[in-house]
Amino acid sequence: MGKVVLVTGAARHLGGRFVRRIQRDPEVERVIAVDAVDPAHQLGAAEFVRADIRRPEIAKVLAEHDVDTVVHLDVTGTALGGGGRTSVKETNVIGTMQLLGACQKSPRIRRLVIKSSTSVYGSAPRDPAVFTETTPAKSLPSGGFAKDAVEVEGYVRGFARRRPDVAVCVLRFANILGPRVDSPLAEYLALPVLPTVLGYDPRLQFVHEDDVIDVLRLGAHEPRRATQNSGTFNVAGDGVLLLSQCARRLGRPTVPVLLPAVTWVGTALRTVGITDFAPEQIRLLTHGRVVSTVQTREVLGFSPRYSTAEALADFARGRGPGLLPPELLAGAVDRLAGRLAPTDASTLHHGA
Repeated sequence: MGKVVLVTGAARHLGGRFVRRIQRDPEVERVIAVDAVDPAHQLGAAEFVRADIRRPEIAKVLAEHDVDTVVHLDVTGTALGGGGRTSVKETNVIGTMQLLGACQKSPRIRRLVIKSSTSVYGSAPRDPAVFTETTPAKSLPSGGFAKDAVEVEGYVRGFARRRPDVAVCVLRFANILGPRVDSPLAEYLALPVLPTVLGYDPRLQFVHEDDVIDVLRLGAHEPRRATQNSGTFNVAGDGVLLLSQCARRLGRPTVPVLLPAVTWVGTALRTVGITDFAPEQIRLLTHGRVVSTVQTREVLGFSPRYSTAEALADFARGRGPGLLPPELLAGAVDRLAGRLAPTDASTLHHGA
């Protein structure tokens, strides 16, 4: 008998991709795809079950299908099917509580994979240069998806204590990018003009959606030789980009805004339905966030195929060109830097 894998959030883009991919693995016998709404995409040979994880019925689904592996992808910052922020929070938090309760009662469950986020570290002015999996947050997220992720991880730790026989893998993803990814940051980067916080140029990391699928598969199976896939792991592409570099590579001009006015800009953007410019998003675009992926490489045995810059480049290809051609924008910046360089050198010379 092979694995019976249940995947939540199957109606979402990443959920659908993962469902289609994992059913091709030879050690998987059946895949049960679960969501509260019907998916608009194909799920291959997987069996789709329309169920709301916020309700106790999810326990019946686990029992009826003899599920032994659960991959929980329905932890997200964006609504699906017209739901608002309240619906998203209920699915993230209440849904996770119900799912974990069902898993705790199921004697067949042997492996649990949770999609989390590096947003659990928050973004604050006195943050360390690089977060590791054990670094405490200087300022815990106060709302939005980031706070949901913190609560979800708290419930998962409680589950792991109650069911030590279950291998639990928590994957903290940096901002996910790709040609079709739907997220608040992706919507922000797709704006024709990017509002930025005056005086700040945050460091950002991205992970490509292809790498997300690959590492989820790694967590859903038995660990490979000399690796361990239970625990908590940061997942991000190599390298770091400044927000200003992202804007140039996307060909999108920026409009620096004074920090007190950024909240007003975010409210205006939400009102017209362009992007979820929540307070935690504003903090990220002010202070940035960088995480270490040493544990992911050395313990989990996973190395992303895409760097942060390559993930952004693929996102740019999928979204189309910005108002300014990236080559023209980069060239202008280089010419400006070239003109300033002799002046700086001269100043240093005279100062010496």
